Amino acid sequence: MSLDKDAVARIARLARLKVPDEELAPLAGELSGILAWIEQLNEVDTKNVEPMSSVSDVTLPQREDKVTDGGIAEKILANAPGGAVYIEQTDKNAGGFFTVPKVVE
Repeated sequence: MSLDKDAVARIARLARLKVPDEELAPLAGELSGILAWIEQLNEVDTKNVEPMSSVSDVTLPQREDKVTDGGIAEKILANAPGGAVYIEQTDKNAGGFFTVPKVVE
């Protein structure tokens, strides 16, 4: 696949990038080269190749899944800005978090 200056200008506009006119032709050549390389990679048969996360067969150590919140909620909530409100923990709610004004309508 080959890109021309007009296609690169359109891509730049869609990406909201300002590309000077004198850079469109060299950029078109570079992008065409990248696309040609991707097309070449698509020709490789990978049907019998299993996905891998590393080139070496290593099993990563797993840690115990436990909550480590630090137990300092009061100190963190003391940093609340003026508009935030701290809700104390009661029997009816889990409290201990910030409430802020709604910003999405």
